[in-house]
Amino acid sequence: MGYKITAEFVSEHNEQYLPVLKREYEGLAEKLINQGISIAEITSKARQFQVAVPTWGVGTGGTRFARFPNPGEPRNIFEKLDDCSVINQLVRSTGKVSPHFPWDKVSDPGELKQHANSLGLGFDTVNSNTFQDQANQEHSYKYGSLSHTSEATRDQAVAHNIECIELGQKLDAAGITVWVGDGSNFPGQQHFQHSLERYLDSMKKIYAALPDDWQMLIEHKMFEPAFYSTVIQDWGTNVLCAMELGEKARSLVDLGHHAPNVNIEMIVARLIQFKKLAGFHFNDSKYGDDDLDSASIHPYQQFLIFNELVDAEYRKQDGFSPTYMLDQSHNVTDPIESLMNSAIEVQRSYVQALLVDREALYAYQESNDALMASNTLKAAFNTDVSSILAMARADNGGAISPIEAFRDSHYRSEAAKARPASGQSGSGIV
Repeated sequence: MGYKITAEFVSEHNEQYLPVLKREYEGLAEKLINQGISIAEITSKARQFQVAVPTWGVGTGGTRFARFPNPGEPRNIFEKLDDCSVINQLVRSTGKVSPHFPWDKVSDPGELKQHANSLGLGFDTVNSNTFQDQANQEHSYKYGSLSHTSEATRDQAVAHNIECIELGQKLDAAGITVWVGDGSNFPGQQHFQHSLERYLDSMKKIYAALPDDWQMLIEHKMFEPAFYSTVIQDWGTNVLCAMELGEKARSLVDLGHHAPNVNIEMIVARLIQFKKLAGFHFNDSKYGDDDLDSASIHPYQQFLIFNELVDAEYRKQDGFSPTYMLDQSHNVTDPIESLMNSAIEVQRSYVQALLVDREALYAYQESNDALMASNTLKAAFNTDVSSILAMARADNGGAISPIEAFRDSHYRSEAAKARPASGQSGSGIV
């Protein structure tokens, strides 16, 4: 794409916000120093925080009923990377992207890697796709993939995952996320134990193909597309499979894939304790797996999750090295704006968790002072860290006000000129 947002534009755009930002930052610094906290240290950690962006996230999402594309949608992986680079240019916390195969498959992975490098981007984990049939595919996944009753279908799904690993190696990715839509829609349709046995047998073959420095991220989902049962339905089955497969297999936590009112932060703590936390797909939900923007519904829950993560970081727990990624569906918003917003909100939860007085919290926990323990967490959560986030972006060359900068740049309208619409609204999930 010919049009790009320049560093000069971002710098000039920041000038109008700098005076107010400096006053707010200095005011917060004074407040934090009274608590024994160095705002410079917190800002430094904020600058280092990273959350990956999925390549599919920059396209318009949809439901089972319809999809309403935005102008200037990316038409291929190269244009997706262009959009991802804009997100990172403005928020400076999304330096890696997570590709999805075969959607993002190209004939020359070296060319793709070179394009990403030219944009200042790297690749995170790769994602396989055995939840839909592809053109010229010999065996259908209608009744499952890695757990299918047909050995030929399972072998086809295994081969695809191994191909994803090989492509990921050429992109210098760090691992593979495996999610399957396998399950059943009617009682009695599927033998629960046999289906999981077949899944594990398939996963062992994929696991054997992992490079030494890679990890396998196992993703679970409570329902959809199967609405009676899913083969990997919750964190319990997830971690049991990870333990069965080996040290390089770990459990991925997608915030939208849990039953209502489940204590996700406790799940996170358990996975950390047993060195089986792979990482996160950050999003939010109201009823089910809505994939809403991160912290749009449950910001305190996201903070409590980061409280567990920062606690593990603070205590230097062995084996703690989670990966973070956004995984959302943008049905009515501009995907670039939503992803920027979510990246900021995830970073916000991290920074707020850094403000927790850990030693005071431990003392209240040991003395069973429930109220003061809770208030210690809320004191950190209720601290407005917006100026820290904005200063971290500015220090890294990003935008103090990313969404306003994006809109003022007219990137979307310029992208629409270079990427003509198909003229069809489309249907179904993308």
